[in-house]
Amino acid sequence: MMLAASSILALVMGIGVIFIRMKAAKKPTSVKKIILPPFFMSTGALMFVVPEFRVTLMEFLEAMAVGMIFSILLIKTSKFEIRGEDIYLKRSKAFPIILMSLLVIRLVGKVMLSTTIDLGELSGMFFILAFSMIVPWRIAMYVEYRKLLRSIESDQAETPVI
Repeated sequence: MMLAASSILALVMGIGVIFIRMKAAKKPTSVKKIILPPFFMSTGALMFVVPEFRVTLMEFLEAMAVGMIFSILLIKTSKFEIRGEDIYLKRSKAFPIILMSLLVIRLVGKVMLSTTIDLGELSGMFFILAFSMIVPWRIAMYVEYRKLLRSIESDQAETPVI
């Protein structure tokens, strides 16, 4: 029952992320919009206060490695563009497909692993996986954003004021 409920919740959240991302592409991005989601998500680490959610070192490393591998796909599909003096996140047709594919892979993995790993530990592992996926992705976005911002600033410095 808990496995089904958590899987449905993950699916709903994944669909929500797609809609949020599509809406965000209509407005200029900012440093805050890039770096705040991992900070907000980090509060979920409080789950590890409860012994039921704690994982072994090996489980931690496995979840982190898979999350970092998955982040590569998100990094590859997140590009920015300059419009006027603002920086926008480009809409990628592949992003929703990749995000849903990663979600399905996670759900299948959760179902398969739930027979051998306790649900609490599994929840901890999937939190680590998700966090290990979002942090490198957001760092890459921040680096790309800063490059474009420096480009805009240098263009403005070179443009003579009349």
